[in-house]
Amino acid sequence: MALQVELIPTGEIIRVVHPHRPCKLALGSDGVRVTMESALTARDRVGVQDFVLLENFTSEAAFIENLRRRFRENLIYTYIGPVLVSVNPYRDLQIYSRQHMERYRGVSFYEVPPHLFAVADTVYRALRTERRDQAVMISGESGAGKTEATKRLLQFYAETCPAPERGGAVRDRLLQSNPVLEAFGNAKTLRNDNSSRFGKYMDVQFDFKGAPVGGHILSYLLEKSRVVHQNHGERNFHIFYQLLEGGEEETLRRLGLERNPQSYLYLVKGQCAKVSSINDKSDWKAVRKALTVIDFTEDEVEDLLSIVASVLHLGNIHFAADEESNAQVTTENQLKYLTRLLGVDGSTLRKALTHRKITAKGEELLSPLNLEQAAYARDALAKAVYSRTFTWLVGKINRSLASKDAESPYWRSTTVLGLLDIYGFEVFQHNSFEQFCINYCNEKLQQLFIELTLKSEQEEYEAEGIAWEPVQYFNNKIICDLVEEKFKGIISILDEECLRPGEATDLTFLEKLEDTVKHHPHFLTHKLADQRTRKSLDRGEFRLLHYAGEVTYSVTGFLDKNNDLLFRNLKETMCSSENPIMNQCFDRSELSDKKRPETVATQFKMSLLQLVEILKSKEPAYIRCIKPNDAKQPGRFDEVLIRHQVKYLGLMENLRVRRAGFAYRRKYEAFLQRYKSLCPETWPVWAGRPQDGVAVLLRHLGYKPEEYKMGRTKIFIRFPKTLFATEDALEVRRQDLATKIQATWKGFHWRQKFLRVKTSAICIQSWWRGTLGRRKAAKRKWAAQTIRKLIRGFILRHAPRCPENAFFLDHVRTSFLLNLRRQLPRNILDTSWPTPPPALREASELLRELCMKNMVWKYCRNISPEWKQQLQQKAVASEIFKGKKDNYPQSVPRLFISTRLGADEISPKVLQALGSEPIQYAVPVVKYDRKGYKPRSRQLLLTPNAVVIVEDTKVKQRIEYANLTGISVSSLSDSLFVLHVQREDNKQKGDVVLQSDHVIETLTKTALSADRVNNININQGSITFAGGPGRDGTIDFTPGSELLITKAKNGHLAVVAPRLNSR
Repeated sequence: MALQVELIPTGEIIRVVHPHRPCKLALGSDGVRVTMESALTARDRVGVQDFVLLENFTSEAAFIENLRRRFRENLIYTYIGPVLVSVNPYRDLQIYSRQHMERYRGVSFYEVPPHLFAVADTVYRALRTERRDQAVMISGESGAGKTEATKRLLQFYAETCPAPERGGAVRDRLLQSNPVLEAFGNAKTLRNDNSSRFGKYMDVQFDFKGAPVGGHILSYLLEKSRVVHQNHGERNFHIFYQLLEGGEEETLRRLGLERNPQSYLYLVKGQCAKVSSINDKSDWKAVRKALTVIDFTEDEVEDLLSIVASVLHLGNIHFAADEESNAQVTTENQLKYLTRLLGVDGSTLRKALTHRKITAKGEELLSPLNLEQAAYARDALAKAVYSRTFTWLVGKINRSLASKDAESPYWRSTTVLGLLDIYGFEVFQHNSFEQFCINYCNEKLQQLFIELTLKSEQEEYEAEGIAWEPVQYFNNKIICDLVEEKFKGIISILDEECLRPGEATDLTFLEKLEDTVKHHPHFLTHKLADQRTRKSLDRGEFRLLHYAGEVTYSVTGFLDKNNDLLFRNLKETMCSSENPIMNQCFDRSELSDKKRPETVATQFKMSLLQLVEILKSKEPAYIRCIKPNDAKQPGRFDEVLIRHQVKYLGLMENLRVRRAGFAYRRKYEAFLQRYKSLCPETWPVWAGRPQDGVAVLLRHLGYKPEEYKMGRTKIFIRFPKTLFATEDALEVRRQDLATKIQATWKGFHWRQKFLRVKTSAICIQSWWRGTLGRRKAAKRKWAAQTIRKLIRGFILRHAPRCPENAFFLDHVRTSFLLNLRRQLPRNILDTSWPTPPPALREASELLRELCMKNMVWKYCRNISPEWKQQLQQKAVASEIFKGKKDNYPQSVPRLFISTRLGADEISPKVLQALGSEPIQYAVPVVKYDRKGYKPRSRQLLLTPNAVVIVEDTKVKQRIEYANLTGISVSSLSDSLFVLHVQREDNKQKGDVVLQSDHVIETLTKTALSADRVNNININQGSITFAGGPGRDGTIDFTPGSELLITKAKNGHLAVVAPRLNSR
């Protein structure tokens, strides 16, 4: 049996047992699943599953080519050591089923091919066994699959973790929080139809049993500018479109909304209200269900939807300038809806939208706004309302996820698993304040990533007793300091410019940057650049050299977005809101707090530093998501785009750090178990310590000292080519082992089969011989007893019936009946019948009578109508002619036929003369004249009413049956007969003398048709007939040697006929 292997989408090598049967996981000699090294033999086609095993690990081209090979085979996951690299396939590969979850559950990280579930299971087992908090950091640009990866991780934990004692409520809330956050925080962008426009960190708390018991979510930097503005081809947040598309008619009427998104200014700027890949109606149903699961009451849902609707109405607030160029609200209807939905006073809101409250020397003044300032105030209010509502929503979800067992004695034994879904490095054609914050976040996370990776590597080396070699890598601390350093960092300078008195603009901020950090090697502006570089830099831009490459930022809007100012009177208006959610979002303490609120950049920096501290306190795991193309097409691999992502995700840097020492490391037990067959001393079983066995194995394989190191529990191999050579040798060895195993197994299998067959044959033979012997003995005994009974019965056969002769008498009767069964008469003419014994004579006669009746009944039942008519006619002929006419016996074996003339032999004129009268019988005859007895050829036709004599085409004579008085015929073998008619019938010339070759048949049919069976006269000497009026004729019949018909001298018709039968 040949060994066949097949590759499945997860990259797993499976063994095909039979081409027509399901495939099974290939098992190692110890029964565990195939390890990751199994795929190395197919590396030329599908690449390596761990980038650490790349021979040319410093080559970016080799890195991308390995990604391409795996992507081409639908293998979207690859490792860089413990880091998982995921490429978005833009289609469902069917690799997230319950079956896949079970495959990766409880299995060592490298025992199965790369997969998201492998990372999830490894993190979960570390959390349970080591009782240390874990964190999974998911990063990548928009559209790379970060959100999907987060959902799959939560799905894995929801399906595989044990259920908590109080049911699955927490698990359901964790899962249902995603649709709500996606609705309020995700939007369609040019790069992704479901792009997260905020960063999210979720903590999931597990009890000591490993069941989820609580959770907490932190959100970062919601892109609230999207509320009021979207680029062409993009949409606002999903919730607006979901509400308009899926909301009930009553709900929309109550909120004052129309279904058409084109009716709202905040939804038309991107000119992309409908997206083919998004079903807003079904998403709305999912959101409504999720809100119920996470403990939203109906009133809270109504309040939340009122706020969403109010944002849309705010966008439709329009202004017009009065005579003094001051802004006035012109859309009264929208203002009415706003006052009702937000629960504020209409006049107060109108004044807050068109005036600004200024405090000067302790005195409050209202300053009217122009059109531009009013539009800014309106948009600022919309952004503030939406962003604060989003913050409240996250808090509401957190209260729903909070563990209800905080007072339990087991609470202290809970562990936390963090999931960080954060925006990836962003480089657009136009980069602004949001991209600056996002890229700063990625710089901090990259710094943390490198530090933790180096730390874990160094700790592993130290634990194994291997000397640590310092690794050269790019330390991006210099860039982080450029952004966040106190007093001299970009954020500090931005805050200072926002807070200083006087006319501060974006350009003054840029000038201050140029003065403060002009000597920094990673900072560049148009003013500081050389002549050549100035061509790519505008005067309002600055460029930072990040770890992932150069990014040019436009300072336009930096100050406004950093300040994020909301006029005081607008705050006062919202603080008086009767909407419970708005009342919580705008706290009155803000009005009394004289301290200026922190800027957006500072808030983001502080929350980011807090996030870094959280991540440092946990054991990290990494998932790097890559987008293969911008068109969202499956199977398309854009090398330029992927090279850019590989660079800004720091994958090559990570690989260099990982490969600075040894490319491959495994526990001694696992390494020996896999490769022990390559050395005769370790195969098939090594009895000593695994470490000693590995040493013997390496000496046999000829490893050079510089190619490996022996740690305390692991073998470290420096070069991938060394591992590849070992794996190739193992593949060759496996073929030999497979052949030997097959041969041994076949011999053993057939030997066992032969022994089983032999044992079975002996058993069957023994049993069969015994059975035959017992049957033979029983048969002999029965035969002897039967013979005794027969002899005793034969002796007493004439005695009355008694026990001694009963058997014999019964035997005689049975024999007679069985013999009778074999010798029954075959037909009703068969008169044979077996001679019965004396005791059965009466029964025999009864049986004979019954048999005859039965045969007659069967014969009559099977007879056809035609044959029945034939028999009836034969019976009549027998009754008339049997024993009376010489030629009757010759007619018996001949069948009577229905007619002797065909339809073409009868003239059409005759048929016309007969009209509708059917012809029952027709036969050619010879008519003898009454005077000279001259013979003439005629046709005799029988109809239902008359006998018709026809000459060619003329009807010569018609004799009605009523006028037919009789028929005369001789007893000799002649064929003459006379039809007698009534003498009173003037239409008739006299009796008719005819001759027919089928006289018996003709007369029988005539007698039956005319009902004259009893009127046929058979004469022996002569026949007298009426030859005409007052004149009779005579026919004399005499026997002779041959038939002769002549006119005699006496005027009679003389007929001489031979006598065929003696009577």
